[in-house]
Amino acid sequence: MPERSDTGSTTVPDQPAAGSTPPPEGEQHLSRQLSNRHIQLIAIGGAIGTGLFMGSGKTISLAGPSVIFVYMIIGVMLFFVMRAMGELLLSNLRYKSFADFAADLLGPWAGFFTGWTYWFCWIVTGIADVIAISGYVSYWWHDLPLWIPALAAVILLIALNLPTVKAFGETEFWFALIKIVAIVALIVVGLVMVFGHFQAPGGAAASFSNLWNDGGFFPTGPMGFVAGFQIATFAFVGIELVGTTAAEAENPERNLPKAINSIPVRVMLFYVVALIVIISVTPWREISADRSPFVVMFTLAGLGFAASVINFVVLTSAASSANSGIYSTSRMVYGLAREGDAPARFGRLTSRKVPANALLLSGVFLLAGVVMVAMDNSIIEAFTLVTTVSAVLFIFVWSIILISYLVYRKRRPHLHEASKFKMPGGIVMCYVVLAFFAFLIWALTQEPDTLRALLVTPVWFAILGIAWAGLRRRPRHVAREAAFRSELDGAQQD
Repeated sequence: MPERSDTGSTTVPDQPAAGSTPPPEGEQHLSRQLSNRHIQLIAIGGAIGTGLFMGSGKTISLAGPSVIFVYMIIGVMLFFVMRAMGELLLSNLRYKSFADFAADLLGPWAGFFTGWTYWFCWIVTGIADVIAISGYVSYWWHDLPLWIPALAAVILLIALNLPTVKAFGETEFWFALIKIVAIVALIVVGLVMVFGHFQAPGGAAASFSNLWNDGGFFPTGPMGFVAGFQIATFAFVGIELVGTTAAEAENPERNLPKAINSIPVRVMLFYVVALIVIISVTPWREISADRSPFVVMFTLAGLGFAASVINFVVLTSAASSANSGIYSTSRMVYGLAREGDAPARFGRLTSRKVPANALLLSGVFLLAGVVMVAMDNSIIEAFTLVTTVSAVLFIFVWSIILISYLVYRKRRPHLHEASKFKMPGGIVMCYVVLAFFAFLIWALTQEPDTLRALLVTPVWFAILGIAWAGLRRRPRHVAREAAFRSELDGAQQD
């Protein structure tokens, strides 16, 4: 009995799983050009998103200092999702993304829904990033129409992804490095301001006591704390990005665990410590919901030039996030095309092993961000709408990862026993995190703006359902479903 059904035609057969069948001679494949440093920095870049730089101001205004606990809780929960994903990917090296193992373990429908939803996740996230880029550019050119930098960003992102995947890896490496340097600089400058007893023009003194001297850690009450989860969740989208690099990673058995295990350290340093410093320098009530607190802190310090530099850094952070999104969506659409779940033209590679057609498809959809900022000059309102839709869709993808893990533990216990990268807490933690996701969905219903976006989201799944109802009748999909049912029946008999 093979360990998986024939749902992995997007894979590279350098280390096939037991019982798998090598692909035809001469078939095109993605190229393994992402080194350990690329994977590590892509993982960091995925964990440090636009939500931290752009959305943390609104999160602080909603939750006060309790925002620190919000980010810590979300980070811990998503660490277990990443560990489940890591164990699944390494249980069969012919899996090249979570869409692969979802299709294998839950059925072809799951690969279709997960792949296309993840594509849409990053399209929506990319739109949010394009909107954020427009806002950051307006820091220097107030009178410039917002659609101009948005359009320029989309064109640049497509150009950055058309060369080899190694070129993407290098670009993302330096983008992520800029983010790291900026956050470390913010932490250092903020600590100097705190220990130097800096006093703002409004009279507020920088002190760690700002964390609790205005209503305590939960000044807005339980519902304010709950509201903090709405925007904060978006800050973590992309944390699973390392799972889409598996097909192009050198030595995934070594590099993926290293990247995943570093997530807790990244969350503590880049989110928790940075937010502690920001709130210590500027009392939480004085932090604007529609401005980046990173830029504001350097402006307060009287470092006008530094504030411009940080604005440039957060602009590159948004560009980095969108760049990662273009990369991941193009690979996901490429995989879907190879499975017959997308038009065949999107499964073609250039001579440099880049899925250019899939890349251009994603780039075209990012133009929606240009339209949104052209129609509505309210950056934060547009940002809140698209980030909520994105967060709900990512919660779906993360849940599919956990449900796939539960099925894997039931159907393939021997692979779990042999795993060198077991998920801590296993089945119990899966249910804990799924319950947490249910809480997040409930939290999104508590504010009018996020509720509006939440109510729009089911339209996407309705569209996918209609598409799948037609697609599943095709001979290729009928054969895939039959192969899946045959393997499932064999596993139950065993």
